[in-house]
Amino acid sequence: MGRQIPPEGVPMNPVRHRLPAGTVLWRCHEEQYTAAEFNPNVAHEFFKGSRFDPTAKDPYPYLYAALDPVTALSEVLLRSVEFGADGVRQVPWAQASRYVLSAVRTTAELSLVDLTTAEGLAAVWQDDWLIDTEEYAGTRYWVRVIRERCGDAQGLWWTSKRCRPRAALQLFQDRCPDAPLDPRPRECLRLGSADDVRRVNRLLAPLRAVVSAPQE
Repeated sequence: MGRQIPPEGVPMNPVRHRLPAGTVLWRCHEEQYTAAEFNPNVAHEFFKGSRFDPTAKDPYPYLYAALDPVTALSEVLLRSVEFGADGVRQVPWAQASRYVLSAVRTTAELSLVDLTTAEGLAAVWQDDWLIDTEEYAGTRYWVRVIRERCGDAQGLWWTSKRCRPRAALQLFQDRCPDAPLDPRPRECLRLGSADDVRRVNRLLAPLRAVVSAPQE
């Protein structure tokens, strides 16, 4: 429903996913950010950026995460990566090396808009287009609609396109309590490290994907 116009004067009553306090989340994030740090940058309204990034029309710090490390890695590293002649997807180390895989733990219960079912999508007047399309200008517009119509939503919960049927999520920092995430420093892999890349590749192996070995 990429060309769907949201109805006026109709209340939005989204399905909610309650993320309990103490939930461990995994992030694959650029090394310039700490494990629990939200990204303050906004995307262009029409070009580049990710599926639910904020734009200048509704700026807020945000954070993408997942419940397991494989989904977190897949959402970042396996975008538009094709299988090679050997049946394996090769992720260039030069691309991967700026990322870190980190674990955090939620410090409070968070209320997310649930987009994992047909009922959840219909509740925000959408279908699977919202979580599958590559037309990110439209999806960025639609998250702005959700935030406008649902002022207490603290983030989104949807089915990962690259690691089905596992869930991915986004948190809105302006709707979360202070310090909603507690870093777990012992659970951190730097993709710029040869040793850590080997551990990452063991995680990616069942998905027929590998980060190329760094230059020694």
